[in-house]
This record gives sequence, C-alpha cells and structure tokens, in this order.
Amino acid sequence: MTKELQLDDKLVTLQIWDTAGQERFQSLGSAFYRGADCCVLVFDINILRTFETLHNWHDEFLKQADPTRPEIFPFVLVGNKVDLDGGHSRMVSEKKAREWCASKGNIPYFETSAKEDYNLDDVFLCAAKISLDNEQEQDIYCQGISETISDVEQSRGCSC
Repeated sequence: MTKELQLDDKLVTLQIWDTAGQERFQSLGSAFYRGADCCVLVFDINILRTFETLHNWHDEFLKQADPTRPEIFPFVLVGNKVDLDGGHSRMVSEKKAREWCASKGNIPYFETSAKEDYNLDDVFLCAAKISLDNEQEQDIYCQGISETISDVEQSRGCSC
C-alpha cells in the first residue's frame, strides 16, 4: 500500500508493508527490510502476546535491515484496536506501552483504531517526519565523517 502526505513543503510517499505479525515474513530477511526509512510496529492492545513479541520484531528488523546507525533508526509503536469492547478487553495498558517505548529510546507511541480510522493520519505523519529528520541527521553524520577523513589525508606527510 502507498500513501502520499504533504509534510511542510515536501510531498512524501510512504510505501507500507503490512506483515500482520506473521512469522513467515521474518524469513524474507534483508530483502524485505533493507532500505526502509522507518519501521512502524503494531500490536493489538487486547492480545498480550502481540505486545510480548514486539521486542523480537524490533530486534529482527534491526538485524535484517542493518541500518548504518541502528541506535537512531526511527521506529513508531502503535497500539491498535482501541475501539473494541469499550476498552474492557484491554490487556496492555498505555503506561506499559509507553514504558516499552522509553526502553527503546523514546519511540513515539500512538493508540489507534484502523476500523474507525482513528489516529491513523497522526501515525503516518509522525513516521514521515521522523524518517525525514533521521535522513537529515544521517547526512550530517556522513558529512562529518568525510570532513574528518579529509583532515586526516591533509595532515599526512613526512615530518623529517
């Protein structure tokens, strides 16, 4: 699925792969994940198991995508199906989800209802924004590396 967004003065096209938490997608490995600019992890707030496997999905993504700087790679966490049963069947609290996000470097967290189209635009806008911010930070980081290499090359020479 693709979604186009206007973010400030840029038109951003998101290409979205929905694995629906199926382990068979884990076997696609690097071909599936490499080149991603952001990863949106989604769990069902009413099914504890979907929350408990987030750590595995997070780590597997970083392993397979192999980003240059995994510590700053952008993730977004989504607790979905907030519309079900008036919240009575909820198994994962917002507090617990936010604590998980904090433990992973303050990942943004949203609660949504795909069925009711609640909060979805905010998720996609956030994913686009942090992807663009990360891209700019990566450019700055790479520029800093090339400047350092250039300085080292210039200082070489014989000191006899």
